[in-house]
Amino acid sequence: MDVRLQRINKSFGAVPVLKDVDLVFPSRKFVTLLGPSGCGKTTLLRMIAGLEDISAGSIYFGDREVNRLAPRDRNIAMVFQSYALYPQMTVRKNLGYGLRVRKTPATEVDSAVERVARILEIDHLLDRKPGQLSGGQRQRVALGRAMVRKPDIFLMDEPLSNLDAKLRVTMRGELRRFHLDLNATTVYVTHDQLEAMTMSDLIAVMHKGVVQQFGTPEEVYSKPANLFVAGFIGSPPMNFLEGKIDSGRFRISEAALPLPPLTRGIAPGLDVVIGVRPQNLSFVTSAGPNALAGIVSLVELLGSEKLIEVQIADRKRISVQVRADSQIHLGQNVHVEFDTSSVHVFDKLTEQSVLEAMR
Repeated sequence: MDVRLQRINKSFGAVPVLKDVDLVFPSRKFVTLLGPSGCGKTTLLRMIAGLEDISAGSIYFGDREVNRLAPRDRNIAMVFQSYALYPQMTVRKNLGYGLRVRKTPATEVDSAVERVARILEIDHLLDRKPGQLSGGQRQRVALGRAMVRKPDIFLMDEPLSNLDAKLRVTMRGELRRFHLDLNATTVYVTHDQLEAMTMSDLIAVMHKGVVQQFGTPEEVYSKPANLFVAGFIGSPPMNFLEGKIDSGRFRISEAALPLPPLTRGIAPGLDVVIGVRPQNLSFVTSAGPNALAGIVSLVELLGSEKLIEVQIADRKRISVQVRADSQIHLGQNVHVEFDTSSVHVFDKLTEQSVLEAMR
C-alpha cells in the first residue's frame, strides 16, 4: 500500500517543525527519512502512525485519508528505538500480545508467533524474558512483534541506534531481508546516512523541517540537489571550495580549474561553491591544468585506505582518499588533481545545484 503525504505541516505552538512536506512512498518500497537530530523525521513518522496530530495537510494510505483514524485502525506496525518490550512477559507473550488484544483465536496466535520466531531465528528464545536477552535478540523480538500482525505499513524509528557497531552492520542486512519477507511498505527513520544508503529503495533527506531531496540512494549521492545534501551524504564527506566561474573554469586564488561542459552556460563571475568527493581526487607528480598545489597536513589510516588532508591556497583544506599503501607523508608537497566529470557546482547564494538545474 502506498503512503501519500500532501502539504504536511506541523507546529508546536509558534515553532514550525515540518513545512509543506509532499511525498509519495510507493507500495512495498523501503523508504528512509534521513536527517540530523531535530529535522522533523521522527515527528513525521509519528504523524503517519497517528501518534501525533497534523497541523495542516493530509495523509493517505492508498486512496483512504487517515488523518482522523486512530493508530489501531491504520493497520500499521511500529518498532521504537527503545524496543518497548514488556519485561514481565516471555518472548512468546510479547510476540503475540498485539494479536491477543485483537481477540485473535489462540491457535492463530500460536501459529503466527511460531512462524515469525522461525524467520527471525529466535524460536529457541520463546520462553525467556527480555531481561535474559542480548541487545540484538531484543531487537529481533521487537521486530517480530510488529511482523506477526502482517501490517500494510511498517514504521521503524531508529531501531538500530542502541546496538554496538558490529551488530548494527549485521542487522542492516537482516532488516532489509525482513522487509522483503514482510512484503509491506516500510518507512524507516535514521540520522545514519550509511544505514539509509545500504537499506533503502528511496531516501527523503530532511533538514529544518523541509525535504531537501527525495530519490534513490544513487541519486542523492551522485546528483545532490543542494549543499546540505552534498555535505550530509557520503563518507568521508565532500570537499567544498568557494570561488568564481570564469569562462567555464573555476577560479580559486591563482588557480583556474576546468569544470564540466554544462558550466559554459553559467554567467561569468557567478559566486559558486564546488564540491568534489575525496574519492574523486588523486595525487599527480607535477602541476597541471586540473591540479592544485598543497602541503599534506594530516594522514589518517582507514584500514584499506588512507584519508590525506592537504592544505592548499588561503589556508583552505581538502581531503583525498587513496590506497593504504600510498607513500604520502606529513609535510610533503603535493599536487591534487580533480576529476572534472565528478565535480558538483552550487550557487553560493541559493546553495542549490547549478548543474542539476541545467540538466
